Amino acid sequence: MSSAEHAERTGPGRPEDPRAQPDPRAPAYRDVQLDGHDRSGRDVQPDGHDRSGRDEWPGRSVQPAAPVPPLAPGLAECAQGLAEGATTSSALVADAFARIEASHGPLNAFRQLRAEAALAEAADADRRLAAGERLPLLGVPVAVKDDTDVAGMPTYFGCDGALPPADADSEAVRRLRAAGAVIVGKTNSCELGQWAFTEGPAFGVTRNPWSTAHTPGGSSGGSAAAVAAGLVPAALGSDGAGSIRIPAAWTHLVGIKPQRGRISVHPQSDAFQGLTVNGPLARTVADAALLLDAAAGAHPGDPHRPPALDASAAARREPGRLRIALCLTPPLTLTRNAPHPEVVRAVTALADVLARLGHHVEEARPRFGLIGLSFVPRATAGIAELAARHPDPGLLDPRTRSALRTGTRLGGRIVRAARAREVRQHARIGAFFDTSRGGRVNGYDVLLTPTTAAPPPRVGAFDHLSAFRTDLAMTSACPYAWPWNVLGWPGVNVPAGFTDDGLPLGAQLLGPSRSEARLISLAAQLEADRRWYEHRPPAHGVPQAGPADGR
Repeated sequence: MSSAEHAERTGPGRPEDPRAQPDPRAPAYRDVQLDGHDRSGRDVQPDGHDRSGRDEWPGRSVQPAAPVPPLAPGLAECAQGLAEGATTSSALVADAFARIEASHGPLNAFRQLRAEAALAEAADADRRLAAGERLPLLGVPVAVKDDTDVAGMPTYFGCDGALPPADADSEAVRRLRAAGAVIVGKTNSCELGQWAFTEGPAFGVTRNPWSTAHTPGGSSGGSAAAVAAGLVPAALGSDGAGSIRIPAAWTHLVGIKPQRGRISVHPQSDAFQGLTVNGPLARTVADAALLLDAAAGAHPGDPHRPPALDASAAARREPGRLRIALCLTPPLTLTRNAPHPEVVRAVTALADVLARLGHHVEEARPRFGLIGLSFVPRATAGIAELAARHPDPGLLDPRTRSALRTGTRLGGRIVRAARAREVRQHARIGAFFDTSRGGRVNGYDVLLTPTTAAPPPRVGAFDHLSAFRTDLAMTSACPYAWPWNVLGWPGVNVPAGFTDDGLPLGAQLLGPSRSEARLISLAAQLEADRRWYEHRPPAHGVPQAGPADGR
């Protein structure tokens, strides 16, 4: 990202951009469908902004001069408060809806809400709590990404058009409900999860709580914006090429991409040819681990079944002294770009913290090889499979239709060959982590890399680009995350600090197969030292305090 682009970012004392103010025409959150139309049928901008004029204000801030709100309760804190009778589910859920409605114009994090159903479920949770029932998330409000089936709601996955409601909950939602969670709604995603921004004609623009001039990332951008702004204490996202870790990095969150199969993707059996997994976004490691534990588990038809994990216990354990490799060079891509200097500075500083905490840290790089040749067929075939099911393909973004054509060409034998290479990729890259050979330590426990090569781009930066140029721009900004999707191995984004202009940056902790416990323990140790959860974005119209006492 150029120095000129950095000069345009927000800063203290800059004038306020009128485009950042809520549009009074924006639809109220009383409706279940936040589809850009009010009850009279008028076409409105769901994001409360005039998209056609957003580039007319170079050098001016679009971040409202809003106060920083007090820390909203996290997932574990909400669960504890409910169990102890310090608040009620009805109060927490009502407060979540108030925050969502107040933030709709500036942030536009949600596509659909379950207002009546969620409030009824909260009242039922209060009755169950009063009767002495206890579950990990009983009565706690959470959100899920709009690629996730919730019974009675369409699964738009960022698309326009009329889609039928889902007949049943996905397995992940079923497990969240079984843990007692109240699903308040579904968060925005870019179309079929393809890009590292969350914008589209179906829902408008989802904006970053740290600066509404910038994207929160994608494709789980709505979930990230909702959690970072304190609208909900945690949310479920999905990650097929970094779609949890990238928005977590750009919104100052913890985002866990678990091992393939850790959280079921049912009703799909192998989403995006095995690239995509579900995972949590939260402000703390403990909250992310708690949501992971609640959602984890296989559906009877799932092909991938890693052994059980107690992520919350891992978050409470010390990681021990680890061998950590720092790698700033991304895998081979067509862009061959270097990471932004502020990214290098932030991730290097995090490596210094790890060394100070007693870990052995040195620069090293896995043998990635031509892993991208396996990623492209699988990713485009996955898009083609979903796009082909849309009832009106003409409504899809031209870039999606281009990916559909590419994925159709690369399907079948080519994608099967790409998947067959995974065994050799596991062996080659797994050798980087092998600590057993020769009776001495030869490998590393954790790989530390930037999560992205650049700070968050401005909203609209990818408008009017062709499919090829959009893919190049995405690869240039985000070259680090997708190899771990090819491998199916776990990774955790942790906040790594901020740019000089106050935009969040992130770093990845990556490990070999089924290494979530180690990564989560290390992330918790970093969090105890860095205390990143104490930093919050401006309020953006969100009420500054929830009910002090919901009893």
